[in-house]
Amino acid sequence: MESPLITSRRNPLVARLRALAARAGREREGLLLLEGTHGVQELQGAEAAVHVTELVATPDWISRHPQLLEGWSSALRVHQVSETVLQASLSTVHPDGVACLLPLSALPQPPAKPEFVLALDRLQDPGNLGTLLRTALAAEVEVVWQASGADPFGTKVVRSSAGSILRLPVERFGPGENSGVRTLAEKLQGLRDRGVQVVATLVPGARVECSVVPYWELDWTRPTALVLGNEGGGLHGELLACCSHGVTLPHSAKVESLNVASAAVPLLLERRRATMTAPTQLTG
Repeated sequence: MESPLITSRRNPLVARLRALAARAGREREGLLLLEGTHGVQELQGAEAAVHVTELVATPDWISRHPQLLEGWSSALRVHQVSETVLQASLSTVHPDGVACLLPLSALPQPPAKPEFVLALDRLQDPGNLGTLLRTALAAEVEVVWQASGADPFGTKVVRSSAGSILRLPVERFGPGENSGVRTLAEKLQGLRDRGVQVVATLVPGARVECSVVPYWELDWTRPTALVLGNEGGGLHGELLACCSHGVTLPHSAKVESLNVASAAVPLLLERRRATMTAPTQLTG
């Protein structure tokens, strides 16, 4: 159902959409705002698409993308807005004509007993988090756990995740750093208690109590939780104490350290390679 064209920036819809740019607004409304044509396209391939009931678009966008309006629920409400109103409503500097609202309750739910977990310690940069979510989805991670840090449903994270947030369960613990670290530590210890190897990502030469090997020597075919430290301080001691194994990613001494999102790529994809080739190895 299409609404009359909204041309005033004082319309209540503008304030409602702007509120969704903040975590408090999303939690209050129970909604996630997806901005741009790419976000709508990514949503159409996800199970959550059937739960979308509102779309905000300019008349020009509607006329140019009739195929993207097909297959939605008959209850879909389309708010037609002017370019000026859309610009005032969204955080994107140059919105390309559309946004849609998705209930947070429609996002993927974590499995009861995951066997491949990515745990993130107070990661702050939204771009890093979005890239990590995309890599995690490619590596078939079952759930991502966060000890506070960047909001996984923030606009920058959603955009840089390229739709991964719509297909990958993410749980953020907190709200503060201390409570986030404490909750994540409890979750990791629970995994370890049921036989999952909890793997710390460490710099070469780190002095820790657990066994540390180059990442290609770890048995990635076992149920695994990979734990990554934050951008500045590395892995919190309380989380490191929960780890049963450690891996390093050796690199040239010309570089002091690797970006956390870059370092995660070979580690996560090594797990996928190992599990894909394991049947072949077993049968010779």
